[in-house]
Amino acid sequence: MLFVITAPAFLDESGKIATFLVMLSVLVVLHELGHFLMARRNGVRVNEFAVGMGPKVFGWKSPRTGTQYSLRALPIGGYCLMHGEDAKVSEAELQRDFRQEAPSARRESDNFQSKSPWQRLAIIFAGPVANFIIAYFILLAGALAFGVESPTPQPVVGEVVAHSPAGVHGLQPGDRIVALNGAAVSSGNALVKTINDSLGKRVTIDYVRNGVRYEFATTPVRCASLENVVPSERDKGCIGFSPFPAFARVGVGQAFVVSAQEYGDIASNVFGSYGMLVTHFAKYSGQLTGVVGMGQAATTIQDFGPGPYLALAAMISFALGVLNLLPIPALDGGRGAFIVVELIRRKPVDPEREGMVHLAGFAVLLVLMLVIAIHDVSRIASGQGVF
Repeated sequence: MLFVITAPAFLDESGKIATFLVMLSVLVVLHELGHFLMARRNGVRVNEFAVGMGPKVFGWKSPRTGTQYSLRALPIGGYCLMHGEDAKVSEAELQRDFRQEAPSARRESDNFQSKSPWQRLAIIFAGPVANFIIAYFILLAGALAFGVESPTPQPVVGEVVAHSPAGVHGLQPGDRIVALNGAAVSSGNALVKTINDSLGKRVTIDYVRNGVRYEFATTPVRCASLENVVPSERDKGCIGFSPFPAFARVGVGQAFVVSAQEYGDIASNVFGSYGMLVTHFAKYSGQLTGVVGMGQAATTIQDFGPGPYLALAAMISFALGVLNLLPIPALDGGRGAFIVVELIRRKPVDPEREGMVHLAGFAVLLVLMLVIAIHDVSRIASGQGVF
């Protein structure tokens, strides 16, 4: 059975943005939960586990573990503050100070700094690992609740290539194609086949957006001239959009299998994207997107229903896990890198040197985030979107 679930009509742009922020915050809190669970498993006391940021709205302290659980005013992310941590001090300095303290302090078995490098590394990397695990279960939940992608797509625009004939004529994700050359469109497959067979021939396309019907005429170009085209279609005609998939109900067993396949696709795409950035940075750096770009993509995908939106959440969760493993200051990978060096040297890194690395790396990170945000805003303002 094929079906389509669209976003509720009452969910306006502000509601979509709020939904995206909630989704992103949930992924961050679950990331922090990974740190929390591994810390507790290794006997580290968690002083506070917070949902949200800013002033505390509500709090409860566990009499058994001493952990303060708090809900904070700004629903953006959260944090896990372990005993022996201080965000204002470097990892190496915390470790050095701990070793120089009185013997009674060094015997605190619930202090993060009292743990072996391997234990501290496991606690730090538990956050990204949690994001990887969550990504799969998000896909599985979507498959069980809303079905899996059907080989028969809808005649609805799912993605538009910038500067393609479709993009030039203003076609947008969510537009429903209702007629091609005056003939009613029966399915996404029939639509794609007709366009593929019309290389160099003029075609007329009718589509509906927000209840209003529009029409434009264009000439399909060779698919090879556009981005992200599968090899089998490179010599066919394309106008630069892909139809949005329909979804079909499946059994529990098949849901596990399909979710694993989709998970593999996400992993391949994310690692492939990072690989292309490393090997061909100048060529692909323009495709980088940040929170602003993700938010714009999320508001568009919400129009296609909860299934595709959960797939986006899974991709973001996996990408967050990979991002946090990068050896960048202020991220888990940055902290882990210094612990790895400590393992190799058998003593902590000199705090002053670590501080210099953190300062330089953090400055580069802030500049990169600012550039990506400006790039996202300029693309959206120019009507290109982030696809």
